[in-house]
Amino acid sequence: MKKTIALIQKAATGRRVAVLFLVTMSVYLTMLLHTIPSVIAAAPGMKLFDMSPGGYTTDYAFTLLEAIGPGGRNAYLSTQLPLDFVYPGLFAVTYSFLLIWLLGKSFEDSSRIFYFALVPVAAGIFDYLENIGIIVMIHTFPDLSAGVVKITSVLTILKSGFTVAFYILLVIGSFPLIKKRIHGLRKQSEIR
Repeated sequence: MKKTIALIQKAATGRRVAVLFLVTMSVYLTMLLHTIPSVIAAAPGMKLFDMSPGGYTTDYAFTLLEAIGPGGRNAYLSTQLPLDFVYPGLFAVTYSFLLIWLLGKSFEDSSRIFYFALVPVAAGIFDYLENIGIIVMIHTFPDLSAGVVKITSVLTILKSGFTVAFYILLVIGSFPLIKKRIHGLRKQSEIR
C-alpha cells in the first residue's frame, strides 16, 4: 500500500490535478445537465438510482423503471450509463490525486494521513458495482429481483457515503493549508 501511495504522490502534481479536475467536471456536468435529465424526463419528481444517496426499495425501482418507459430505459443504457462508466474512474483518480496533492502541502510524505486518498477509489469502485446492478435491473425489468435491487441499493448508499467522506476529507485537509496561508499573510503584514 505504501508503494501505491508513493506512486500517487509522485504523479499528483498541481497541473495534473487541474487537468483531471476539468475533465472530471466536464463529464459530471454532461451527465447532470444532459444525460440524467434525458432519462428522467418521463418521470418528473423521481430520482434516478444514481442520485438516490439513501437507497431505494424494490417498489421504487419498479415504479421508476416503469415511469421512464422503454425510451428512458434505453436512454439510461445508451447515454447515461456509458458516461457513468467513465466517471467513477475519473472521480477515483482525480480526487485521490487532489487529496494527495493537498495533504502534501501540510504533511510529511511518510504520513499515514495519505491513506485517506483511497476514499475516492472506494467511491469509484462502489459506483462501478452500482452501475452493474442498474444494468441488471433494466435488463430484467419488469421481473425485478428484490435481491438485486437490495444489493444495488446498498452499493448506491456505500458509493454516496464514500463520496461524502471524500468531501469531508477535502474540507478538513484544506484547514492546515489555509492556516499556513493566513499565518504567512500575517507575517508579511507584520514585516511591512
